Amino acid sequence: MKESSEFAKGEKKEEFVEENVRDMDDFTSPEDIYKELIASVKKYHPSDDTSMIEKAYNLAKTAHEGQKRKSGEPYIIHPLCTALILADLELDKETITAGILHDVVEDTIKTLDEIKDEFGEEVALLVDGVTKLGQLSYDADKIEIQAENLRKMFLAMANDIRVILIKLADRLHNMRTLQYMRPEKQKEKARETMDIYAPIAQRLGISKIKIELDDLALKYLEPDVYRDLVEKINLRKSEREYFIKDIVEVISDYLKESDIDAYIYGRAKHFFSIYKKMVNQNKTLDQIYDLFAIRIIVESIKDCYAVLGIIHTKYKPIPGRFKDYIAMPKDNMYQSLHTTLISDNGTPFEVQIRTYEMHRIAEYGIAAHWKYKESSDGKKVGKNQEEEKLAWLRQILEWQQDMSDNKEFMNLLKSDLDLFSDSVFCFTPTGDVKSLPAGSTPVDFAYSIHSAVGNKMIGAKINGKLVPIDYRLQNGDRVEVLTSQNSKGPSRDWLNIVKSTQAKNKINQWFRHASKDDNIAKGKELLGQYCKVKGINQSDISKSEYITTITKKYGFDSWDSVLATVGRGGLKEGQVINRLVEEFRKDKVKSVTDKDILEQQDNEINQVHDKPRSKSGITVKGIHDVAVRFSKCCSPVPGDEICGFVTRGRGVSIHRTDCINIINLSEFDRNRLIDAEWESVNERIPGLYLAEIKIYGNNRTGLLVDISKIFTERQIDINSINSRTSKQGIATIAIAFGIKSKTELNSLIEKIRQVESVIDVERTTG
Repeated sequence: MKESSEFAKGEKKEEFVEENVRDMDDFTSPEDIYKELIASVKKYHPSDDTSMIEKAYNLAKTAHEGQKRKSGEPYIIHPLCTALILADLELDKETITAGILHDVVEDTIKTLDEIKDEFGEEVALLVDGVTKLGQLSYDADKIEIQAENLRKMFLAMANDIRVILIKLADRLHNMRTLQYMRPEKQKEKARETMDIYAPIAQRLGISKIKIELDDLALKYLEPDVYRDLVEKINLRKSEREYFIKDIVEVISDYLKESDIDAYIYGRAKHFFSIYKKMVNQNKTLDQIYDLFAIRIIVESIKDCYAVLGIIHTKYKPIPGRFKDYIAMPKDNMYQSLHTTLISDNGTPFEVQIRTYEMHRIAEYGIAAHWKYKESSDGKKVGKNQEEEKLAWLRQILEWQQDMSDNKEFMNLLKSDLDLFSDSVFCFTPTGDVKSLPAGSTPVDFAYSIHSAVGNKMIGAKINGKLVPIDYRLQNGDRVEVLTSQNSKGPSRDWLNIVKSTQAKNKINQWFRHASKDDNIAKGKELLGQYCKVKGINQSDISKSEYITTITKKYGFDSWDSVLATVGRGGLKEGQVINRLVEEFRKDKVKSVTDKDILEQQDNEINQVHDKPRSKSGITVKGIHDVAVRFSKCCSPVPGDEICGFVTRGRGVSIHRTDCINIINLSEFDRNRLIDAEWESVNERIPGLYLAEIKIYGNNRTGLLVDISKIFTERQIDINSINSRTSKQGIATIAIAFGIKSKTELNSLIEKIRQVESVIDVERTTG
């Protein structure tokens, strides 16, 4: 058994297995902290050259001269302690240097260019990144609701992961000294820490920082709970320590017998972990037995499973409490074997088994990958080491090689994984976070707030400065939309610059409504012209009851909507007038004599005999024995309003009147349109008619299956199906199938609209 064994790569166990938080009160001056920092760096850094760190300390000390913290201590202590936390993570000298300088640009007269001249571009970029993250402000009342968006913004703004590590170290030291803040400020910072910083530390796999941030946040968010936990756990401290010591000795003897070298120690679970278990399981502290864990660290994976087998033969394992994170690592790289056992006296305890390298990654997470070797002259050397793939941050981050060179490593990280390249995160003036597609403009932002804001928009300010309307939003931008009641509405040019589907839809919607009055006037004009050409007295057919019947027949909510549709070409004026004439004739029939009825019947019989028929169920007025075919662009079905288009050599093609190809006909080609209609509804329309619909929905597993099921239940055969999904996760499914009538089609569409995740269903119109 290793009592003073060394870890891989020469690291001593007592230095590597660090369970206690360094108490900064042990240092009485900045000089003491600086000496501890250099000593800490030299423990893991192979080079004796710490001149860059020394130069950064001297510059920061001079720049912060005279500045005090809330505690009254010199301000320089904060950046030094931040750097010391980074040194505990064994980060490179550039990161340590940036940690010392992280507040210099923001809080002193020193500029970023001066930092770049003194320390190089790499350090300057790190300092600049931390400065920008420091400018993010969070609304304490909304932070819990928007936590995920804020975390994404935080990560998206960092061009270098080391920026986030510095920011985490900065926050950790601020939390350690939070007692000097006002109570309301303490709660605000603790809530930020709990919702933003601790989860990010967890995603990066840095348990050393994550655990302490959680405990410190709990201390200020739930002070009574925290104090009660501390007091009750301390009451049983000696009893617990005796129990741990006994377990460690027994397991050590078992492993010695099997000739397995291991380092074994016990650790108390941190307060937040205990508190969370009490809340989630609705238990008191007395009902939580596994307040501590035994950790066994060995040389190899083979030894991990050997140890597991040994302790399972010596202690009874609790069923369902074994987890193999070695075979199936967590998303943040964590690997270990976990099992819960029952001791001889009936007390349950947890055991964690891992290798030294696994322990290192568990403690340091992503920071563990910055460890590198240097030659005596300070130049970075080393070989690439193949690293197994790991999932991180929604399984986007895939490691391929553990680089020994910082720049090479960061270039790989940045080029292979642009973490949030498809989104941009911006603030409203009140602190709300808006997530928009990458490349979005202030126009997209305005419509994401409300359509009324977008429609009245006349300009925008980004971070207090006026910007062009096509400015590309950047992560962290604070956007103020300028509006005016005198605005004439959006410009059609906006459709060419917006990126979000939401903005495009709302702009198009505005133009549809805005042009409705013009279309109504044009529709009235077209109806009047048609009546004049056909010699129809418009006043005779314009009774309110006729108009109401036609409005309902076409499915509109008002006569103005019918007129607007005629005005924009969605309905032919002849169709509307002919329907009104039919209603007029039906009304006249009610008051005619028997002689008139007989004459009318004779006329109708003659009309029936003269009416050209088609096997297609279509009659084309004025043309006999003509070939009729249905257009594929709009796929009309019985019940649709239709018209004929005289083709060259292929007879008449039948289109829906709202077909985009018909609406967009030139004035010359409109002369080739001819009236056509379905056979009487009382007559049988033969066969099936091809129809095509497009379904839009939020993509999910099983969406296509749920839609297909509806067709199967209604015994409708699908001719073809095509599906695609946009970057924004919107699925578009085009389906072609045979249908008997418009009534059946409308019923089908209504049923599909009820499927979960379906946004809209529309028929193809060309």
